[in-house]
Amino acid sequence: MSSLLLRLPLLICLLLGLSACQSAYYSAMEKVGVHKRDIMVDRVGAARDAQEEAKGEFKSALDRFQSMFGKKDSTLQKQYDQLSAAFEDSEDAAEEVSKRIDAVEDVSEALFEEWEEELELYTSPKLKQDSAAKLAATKKKYQRLITAMRAAENRMQPVLNALRDQVLYLKHNLNASAIDGLKGELRSVESNVSRLVADMEKSIAEAESFIATLGDKG
Repeated sequence: MSSLLLRLPLLICLLLGLSACQSAYYSAMEKVGVHKRDIMVDRVGAARDAQEEAKGEFKSALDRFQSMFGKKDSTLQKQYDQLSAAFEDSEDAAEEVSKRIDAVEDVSEALFEEWEEELELYTSPKLKQDSAAKLAATKKKYQRLITAMRAAENRMQPVLNALRDQVLYLKHNLNASAIDGLKGELRSVESNVSRLVADMEKSIAEAESFIATLGDKG
């Protein structure tokens, strides 16, 4: 289902324009038996996977930065090239995380709006009350999820800024003496990456929990 879900939004948006594309997309998917709940599970999973990827890229960039220290001048260009590439991969991964979180927010709004509207269609007070309780519980769990996701996302930019500073500085100061002077910066980057990884792991855990809850249709 994931491959289909990733291709259809683009096709529909090209046909209808951006303003109506998401609504039309959800309607089209509904007609082929894919509900907003399914799309949300899929998108939360994609956001989780993107954060796993980004976590690895940031750790790789830190490893490359750490590897710059204690090297001879003759080997530094290769080490720098690897650091620069790792930083660019981290930037791309961070951008993907943001896109995936935005997609989760979009479908959550559509799902909860539909759920609330459908509560008014019940004729059984008991079933309506049960559904309303499930909606409230799902919203509460979703709020924990999106808060954790956005916290991890917000943590990425300061880390990217710090890494960019090091890459730019080393580009014009590629010698062992200049690198040795960055040891204080290294400790700061290590600390920031460590906090980022912790935030991402918390967000990933929330995503796993949310998928388990929403995936249970009973």
